Amino acid sequence: MSEPRHFLDIDALDSATLRGILEHAVEIKRRLGAGERWRPLDGRTLGMIFEAPSTRTRVSFEVGMSQLGGHTVMLSPADTHLGRGESIADTARVLSRYVDVLMIRTTSHDKLLELARHASVPVINGLTDRTHPCQLMADVMTFEEHLGPIAGKAVAWAGDGNNMAVSWIHAAVRFGFRLRLACPDALRPPAEVLAWAVESGGDVAVSDDVEAMVSGADCICADTWVSMSTERGDVNERLLEPYRVDDRMMGLGKPDAIFMHCLPAYRGREVTASVIDGPRSVVWDEAENRLHAQKGILAWCLGV
Repeated sequence: MSEPRHFLDIDALDSATLRGILEHAVEIKRRLGAGERWRPLDGRTLGMIFEAPSTRTRVSFEVGMSQLGGHTVMLSPADTHLGRGESIADTARVLSRYVDVLMIRTTSHDKLLELARHASVPVINGLTDRTHPCQLMADVMTFEEHLGPIAGKAVAWAGDGNNMAVSWIHAAVRFGFRLRLACPDALRPPAEVLAWAVESGGDVAVSDDVEAMVSGADCICADTWVSMSTERGDVNERLLEPYRVDDRMMGLGKPDAIFMHCLPAYRGREVTASVIDGPRSVVWDEAENRLHAQKGILAWCLGV
C-alpha cells in the first residue's frame, strides 16, 4: 500500500506540489461559481479532531467536504477517548479504519506528527501551536486574486512571530516572495525557522523596526496579539503596541497594498477598525478562500 499524502506543513512539500494544489483550488472555486456540481469525494469521509476552538476551520472543512460530495465526522476530546488517556497512536490506527482522511486542530505540533506517523490515511494540519498551513494556502490564493502572481512581491508581517508568522516564512521560500517580519525582539519567530529560510535561499528578514519592514509592501498582515494556544499576559500587549496596523502603517506600503488577517480580529488591538473594515482589507475574501484552498488540499490528499 502506498504512503498516504499528508498535508502537514508548507515546508514539507515542494513548490510544484503546492502550486498544483492552489491551481486546482482556483479551478474548483471557478466550477462552484459557474454552478457546476463536482463531487469526486462521494462516499468519502473526513474525520475532524478539534482540541482547539474553531469557527473558520470547522465550517470551511465541513462545507468543503460536503460540496465535494463527502461527509464529515466531528471529534472533540470531550466526545472521544483522546480526552480520557487513549494514545494518539491508537487513535490514528482506529480512525484510519473508519475514515478516508483526517484533519487535526491541536495546540501541540507533536500530536500532529504522531497522528501522521501512525495513520494509514492522509492527515491534514488544521492548526498547531507551530504552524497554520491551510490558512497560508488561502492567503496566497487571495493575494493572487487581488494582485497577481505573488512571486517577487513583498509581504510584511507586523506582530508576534507566532504560528502564522512561521507559515508565512515557509510560504515565502516555497512561493518565492519577499517577506519582512516586524516583531519585538522578545517575540521573534523561532531561530531554527529563520535559519531554514536562509539555507533554503528565501528572501526573509526580521527586525523590530516596523516602519522599515512594512515600507513598500504589497501586503501587510497581522494576527491576534495573544494566540489561543498561549497565555503570555499583558506584557505582550505592551510589547506589541507599536505594531498595531493603522492607517499610517498602511500608508507606508504601496498605494495598492492590501491588508490580511487570519481572524478572529480584535479591533483596536492588533488592527484598527478603519483598516480591517476599510477598502484595502481583503480579510473576507481570505476567509472565504479557506473553503476553496482546503478543497484543493483534500482533493490532492485523496488523489482526485
